[in-house]
Amino acid sequence: MNTYDVAVIGSGPGGYVAAIRCAQLGMKTAIIEKYSTLGGTCLNVGCIPSKALLDSSHHYEDAMKHFADHGIEIPGEVKLNFKKMIERKQAVVDQTTKGIDFLMNKNKIDVYEGLGSFKDATHIEITSEKETKEIETKNVIIATGSKPATLPFITVDKERIITSTEALSLKEIPKHMIVIGGGVIGLELGQVYRRLGAEVSVVEYMDRIIPTMDSAQSKELMKVMKKQGVKFHLSHKVSAVERKKNEVVITATDKKDKEVTFKGDYCLVSVGRRPYTDGLKLENAGVKVNERGQVEVNDHLQTNVSNIYAIGDVIRGAMLAHKAEEEGVLVAEILAGQKPHIDYNLIPGVVYTWPEVASVGKTEEELKEEGVDYKTGQFPMRALGRARASGDIDGFVKILSDASTDEVLGVHMVGARVADLITEAVTAMEFRASAEDIARMSHAHPTYAEAVKEAALAATENRPLHV
Repeated sequence: MNTYDVAVIGSGPGGYVAAIRCAQLGMKTAIIEKYSTLGGTCLNVGCIPSKALLDSSHHYEDAMKHFADHGIEIPGEVKLNFKKMIERKQAVVDQTTKGIDFLMNKNKIDVYEGLGSFKDATHIEITSEKETKEIETKNVIIATGSKPATLPFITVDKERIITSTEALSLKEIPKHMIVIGGGVIGLELGQVYRRLGAEVSVVEYMDRIIPTMDSAQSKELMKVMKKQGVKFHLSHKVSAVERKKNEVVITATDKKDKEVTFKGDYCLVSVGRRPYTDGLKLENAGVKVNERGQVEVNDHLQTNVSNIYAIGDVIRGAMLAHKAEEEGVLVAEILAGQKPHIDYNLIPGVVYTWPEVASVGKTEEELKEEGVDYKTGQFPMRALGRARASGDIDGFVKILSDASTDEVLGVHMVGARVADLITEAVTAMEFRASAEDIARMSHAHPTYAEAVKEAALAATENRPLHV
């Protein structure tokens, strides 16, 4: 029987990064993955393939609607090869997952393919189609991630009633895709298929889309996506989803308690994700889960069993790949006797629609609820020379700072490349910068980042230079 210092169950961003960091710190490490490719949901059926389709569909939309504005004329008709688009997406996935194989080999991490389950707290059984193996390990990191959630009355048939997994590999472009859920996943994939010609209707239970982000972002993104042709039905409670041959009928009640129906050829169920612990046999090791199915951990991400840790989507907190990565590094360094930390308030959230949406820190709603006295500064992207040059004029940067100390408490953006730009805010807040600190930093011209400086000027002394 092979023995290890650490065994990681699950090879998504949290799991494989945890394994790499453990190996870098001198631990003999194994990683266990039930599927034939490494990378978990993110690399195989999540972050990476969805961004590939978002980029491809964006290029198509630009060719159809915006090239002429730039003086680019395409003779003949612009044609969409959807099969080729899906093939390119898969090629990106394949290349990325092979990169994880390389990293495992480079760091001398043993990879086991099969379903990992606890025999007890220090022994893991790995069951594949061919055989069952057993390994012994001093420590275990559970990194099994999450799966798409559904509603009790919905039967996902993976053909017409689908989750994000199936939406990434459709054989045809829907005529009318009804998206249940106005969160990140539903909006990203809804925008992909709207660009490609589908009618898209978003049915959302809450009174706004992306409800966990700042309300100003919700309003701006909905305004822009409405212009793009997406239809929104807010404050609608779905009560039934039925398939009738190639048609899907959704029944819901609106805010006036009136019953309404929606009909389409595809229904994308994107009502969130659930922790995935199926088949782990946690009970054999005595590991506790809470009522939401999350593995319970302390501040060191240690379960109630001292040598077993858990990270990522399977525990509390935002279900984000980069959160899982940070947690994987934290556990590895704790096992090595170091004293790492994570500031969960400074983990950014991003929606990869176009325009992009990005946030870090407190929203305005949270500050009001907490009774914090704050200042706000906001600057529109359309006032930037760089935005006008590229034609990406939608959106804004909003900075919230403490009214007495001027410390930046939250930064919320909508616009071109704000998924990258939000890191400036994370860096500033990590060092507890004031809005004035950001305002006095030189920002290259012309760039989208100038909007951050201008919003900081607005928050500091209400003196932006370009509006």
